Amino acid sequence: MEFWHHHIGISVPDLDASIEWYQRVLGFQLARRLRIESIPAEYAMVKNGPMHIELICAPGAKPLPAERLEPDSDARTLGNKHGAFGVENVPAFVEEIKRRGADIVWVKIFPKGASCFVRDNAGNLLEFMQAPRFEERVGDIGAPAP
Repeated sequence: MEFWHHHIGISVPDLDASIEWYQRVLGFQLARRLRIESIPAEYAMVKNGPMHIELICAPGAKPLPAERLEPDSDARTLGNKHGAFGVENVPAFVEEIKRRGADIVWVKIFPKGASCFVRDNAGNLLEFMQAPRFEERVGDIGAPAP
């Protein structure tokens, strides 16, 4: 059996504002936009290189509860947590996305690298961690190839 990553889906309250945020702050581009009447909801697929994020806007969606806005408290709620992206240098990346208006939750330096959490314009958590690309890795998450 073989399968691969396709996209992550993120619910947002304002599709146009979220498309703009993902473009301005993270450099994503709009790949397509559609409406699914059976839900009903508006969708936009944004992409940055091979990474795709599906933004979903359903009328009447409930806002994120306070405990979902912080990575540490969110870990104590069951369900999906966040999308995670690798970057070469977390401190440099943080400085650039701050300049673009990102809401930085925290930046932590660990013995084997660094990580930061960001909230998108709707409060959804995204993680950026210092890590080699997957094709350069073996073993545990973050373990460098020999």
